[in-house]
Amino acid sequence: MSTVSYYTAEGLKKLKEELDHLKSVMRPKASADIAEARDKGDLSENAEYDAAKEAQGMLEMRISKLEEVYSNARLIDESNLDLSKVLVLSKVKIKNQANGMELNYTLVAESEADLKTGKISVTSPIGKGLLGKSVGEIAEITVPNGTIKFEIVEISRD
Repeated sequence: MSTVSYYTAEGLKKLKEELDHLKSVMRPKASADIAEARDKGDLSENAEYDAAKEAQGMLEMRISKLEEVYSNARLIDESNLDLSKVLVLSKVKIKNQANGMELNYTLVAESEADLKTGKISVTSPIGKGLLGKSVGEIAEITVPNGTIKFEIVEISRD
């Protein structure tokens, strides 16, 4: 069963570029590696050939997986986002109730998550806990260390 994933225009473009690179550059390289290894003699004792075939199999699995993800990808229309509650692509300012620290996150699809740039996945514990909340609400989020309470301070769009 396939799952629908939601992407920004940038994220969908990156996914397509990776898929195209694997098909147009890596696939021919894998075939060439196999042909080169095959030319080296007896295939029953040719470790290089076995390794090249294994690499090709892994590449084909990756291509297949990306094709499935891409076929089930949906582009999010950022102009119609509801700013009254936290949704995918919402930029959220939250305040930790325990220490008063304020954090800014943008909720994105799992494949686009990058904590260094403040993008967290909607499937992460914090992302799940924030979804659907409005400004002023307290989100109680269970993390490995226990439960953290965050107040939703602001919701905006990038």
